Amino acid sequence: MQVGRTSSPSIAMDEDTGVGHVLSDFLLQLENYNPSIPDSVVAHYLNMSGFESQDPRLIRLIALASQKFLSDIANDALQHCKMRTSSQINQAKNQKGPKEKKYVMTMEDLVPALQEYGITARKPHYFV
Repeated sequence: MQVGRTSSPSIAMDEDTGVGHVLSDFLLQLENYNPSIPDSVVAHYLNMSGFESQDPRLIRLIALASQKFLSDIANDALQHCKMRTSSQINQAKNQKGPKEKKYVMTMEDLVPALQEYGITARKPHYFV
């Protein structure tokens, strides 16, 4: 008697086909999805790096991953901007500000967000 094994091999195979079905559905959805980064731009940069693919779904998958990566960086920069401006607002409580805050992404916000992803960004020496 084996303790801890509750599933038979046939049940495990059914779970694998379910995952395969979900993956095939996802790939079908990629055919109809238009990412923010055009396919031609992604294909160009992939070709420059030595990657070549004729499958448009793969190019769209890479475009989707890049869009997510850029979105995460922009969101992290926004959080840094909010923290920076909230500390400035606390220092100048007497001034009335507009009801709707407008945030501006600066290098001061972008550099720490990029560092979280292992990217070092510096100003060129002629801007210092």
